[in-house]
Amino acid sequence: MTEPNAGSTDAELLAEPRLVVEPGAAARVSAVAGPVLEGMGYRLVRIRISGEAGCTVQIMAERPDGSMQVEDCEAISRALSPVLDVADPIDRAYRLEISSPGIDRPLVRRSDFERYVGHLVKIDMAVAHDGRKRFRGTLGAVEGDRVHLRRDDAKAGNDIDVLLAMEDIGEARLVLTDELIAQSMRRGKAAAREMRRDLGIEPPKAPHAEISEKTTKNTKPTKKPAPTNTKKHRLAADRVRRGEIDPDEGD
Repeated sequence: MTEPNAGSTDAELLAEPRLVVEPGAAARVSAVAGPVLEGMGYRLVRIRISGEAGCTVQIMAERPDGSMQVEDCEAISRALSPVLDVADPIDRAYRLEISSPGIDRPLVRRSDFERYVGHLVKIDMAVAHDGRKRFRGTLGAVEGDRVHLRRDDAKAGNDIDVLLAMEDIGEARLVLTDELIAQSMRRGKAAAREMRRDLGIEPPKAPHAEISEKTTKNTKPTKKPAPTNTKKHRLAADRVRRGEIDPDEGD
């Protein structure tokens, strides 16, 4: 996984526009919620309106570093509810739900596609590409406003490698694999260590550790097998979400 945001400030990350956006009523909610979230220091990820069991407006958000805690969801809900009541973008009663992106998250910004190069994704196009709207495969490099995808669902005679315009994508979502879950565990462990350092209960990183990490990043990676997705991975991800798996136990 690359880290394209390493040199970016929180302000730059907050201002980065979404390239994958919602139409209709969800777009009206986005116009209201987006500025409020940005003012609070969060990035809007996705808005979904569901009519099952009454109307639910789900707003998915995250901090610039990709983290999101229960306390963050509660703070957003308290701040956003009265604003939505005044703006009234939905013409019926609804339940507001604030959530984090999760491990198998949607990809909506250029930096999302860059960050998860090499991972398995499912893409639904809002505008068909060569007569096709659904794609699945391994995410490749971003080229301008388009992204490469190496398909694993291509039939004989069809192109395996495609180049999709990000603004024509209706939805792009990561697929749960062993590699994705392990990566999430590693990031959780790193965040926990950083928090302990900030609290002064863990010593700062040794200077030689930074040199070692740079050397590792510059080492040519070995070829990995194609990522897989099974019921085991989905169950593991559910356990992470419920807090049954401690990130410190990952890897």
